Amino acid sequence: MSAVDGTAKARTGAGSRAALGTLTAAGTLLALLLPTGPAGAAAPHGGHRSPAPRAALDAFWTADRMRAATPLDLAAPANGPGASAARRAGGAVPHGAPLTVPPTLPRLPRLPDIPAPAAPSAGVLPQAGGPWTGQGAVTTTTGRVFFTYQGRTASCSGDAVTSGNKSTVLTAGHCVKLQGAWHTNWVFVPGYHDGQAPYGKWAASSTLSTPQWTASEDINYDVGAAVVAPLDGKKLTDVVGGQGLSFNSGYNKAMYAFGFPAAAPYDGTKLIYCSGTTLKDPLFSNDHGLACNMTGGSSGGPWFTSFDEKTGTGLQSSVNSFGYQFLPNTMFGPYFGEDAKALYDKAQAS
Repeated sequence: MSAVDGTAKARTGAGSRAALGTLTAAGTLLALLLPTGPAGAAAPHGGHRSPAPRAALDAFWTADRMRAATPLDLAAPANGPGASAARRAGGAVPHGAPLTVPPTLPRLPRLPDIPAPAAPSAGVLPQAGGPWTGQGAVTTTTGRVFFTYQGRTASCSGDAVTSGNKSTVLTAGHCVKLQGAWHTNWVFVPGYHDGQAPYGKWAASSTLSTPQWTASEDINYDVGAAVVAPLDGKKLTDVVGGQGLSFNSGYNKAMYAFGFPAAAPYDGTKLIYCSGTTLKDPLFSNDHGLACNMTGGSSGGPWFTSFDEKTGTGLQSSVNSFGYQFLPNTMFGPYFGEDAKALYDKAQAS
């Protein structure tokens, strides 16, 4: 299926496709013909290393270009041996022992033109989609992701997490690689609002994904990561903080999802959130599902368990991945099992 095709197709073992129904990803890729960056070299562990200098990417991603970047589309859940065999057998994404990583606070002084976090206004639970009116850490760790895909500029969402290298961003797999090609000109803009980058534009030195997404774009493993280069001699989570993580935490959990949807009724200028109790996808994946009306551009935004509205911190347990057109106002996100943990470990060790 083309990345701009609205009809979902299922991938079979040899690459043939059979219709599963109509799917909408967390975005629709529109054409915006701007120069593409260099292809780059392979990074360690099967990822992609970006050769573009940070200064060049900072100049490339002007405020107007960030505003104009359009959200990426995603193919349907695969129906080949990689994705559906586990469901046919009644299995699941490989699980292990539960593991949590605590969030971290910024180590460096807050920029003078950025107001200090304040207590959020009262939340409404559950929330099927609306602006995050509070403050807290989520307003600095969550941001928009911008990149070039097939000669067009595009956008997703992402989140800075606690990591050994203080430089790891989690996002969706299709926000780093799609249809066999790694995205180029990749930057993370934490705290983005209306073309502004209050905490800077953090250029990826390398991008990675799970082996299953890298090899066959298996929807069950639609998790990506980026290791970003230092900015002005500072590391990412020292500046914006890092959210915690939770792996193998189970299904049917109370979660909050965040992102920067850019398709109507949203415009990509604000941080949007949803909250509620998740369900397990009863259809074509092993993903979590959450009542949520976020649209294009929210792909890769974080899902949190144990989220504290007052501090804006939580344990990231998934990312926005896709939604079925025949099941409106429901977002799905991959289960953070052993493969997501391995990806995180690989990224933070880079």
